[in-house]
Amino acid sequence: MSEQKVAVVTGASRGIGKAIAEELARQGHIVACVATRRENAEKTVEAIGGQAKAYGCDVSNAAQVLEVMTAIDDDFGTPTILVNNAGITRDTLLARMSDDDWQKVIDVNLTGTYNCIKALLRGMMKARWGRIVNITSVVGLHGAAGQVNYSASKAGLVGLTMSVARELGSRNITCNAVAPGFIETDMTSELSEEMRANVMASAPLGRLGTPEDIAGVVGFLTSDAAGYVTGQTITVDGGLTL
Repeated sequence: MSEQKVAVVTGASRGIGKAIAEELARQGHIVACVATRRENAEKTVEAIGGQAKAYGCDVSNAAQVLEVMTAIDDDFGTPTILVNNAGITRDTLLARMSDDDWQKVIDVNLTGTYNCIKALLRGMMKARWGRIVNITSVVGLHGAAGQVNYSASKAGLVGLTMSVARELGSRNITCNAVAPGFIETDMTSELSEEMRANVMASAPLGRLGTPEDIAGVVGFLTSDAAGYVTGQTITVDGGLTL
């Protein structure tokens, strides 16, 4: 087990974010669980037990992000692990998409990640150690009909990841992305049985993924073992996009 760090996980109230928070806690880290509503993140804290605390903020609001990250620093010390998992969807065809549908998804998924990195950057640079993991998606690599906004936001994270890796590598800070495929979460629970069957038939592993499948990869990327891995996007999709 690596030395105890302070880890921040956004979108930590359920699904992939909850599983990541639990994995980092198992590795012995202090985990700050961030969700839009603090009471929702409390459920993850209860599941973790031990050294974890819930915080609430809208990641698209830079002032709120800075306030929460400062509070985490005051409570536990400098966070040096950041997992940007917070994300939303507003799926519809481009012809029907409103400007608000577009902007809100970009604001949360892409700008929210920028806000969180910016707020913790100075502390990681001073510590000369950091692990940043951005949760993107296979649709950010391949696109998806009806998800122009979501796909654009997730593709943006891939470029952001590579640029941050280039800028911060000399400070021993790594930045990587994980691109999940179809994962068993609330976000995919609305898939039709036909769609689920098609996914499972197309994926070589023959199943949908679990939040724990993603958490295991994030656990590696935030560890000392991944010290020479940076700027990468790791696809975790059961081979669906081969």
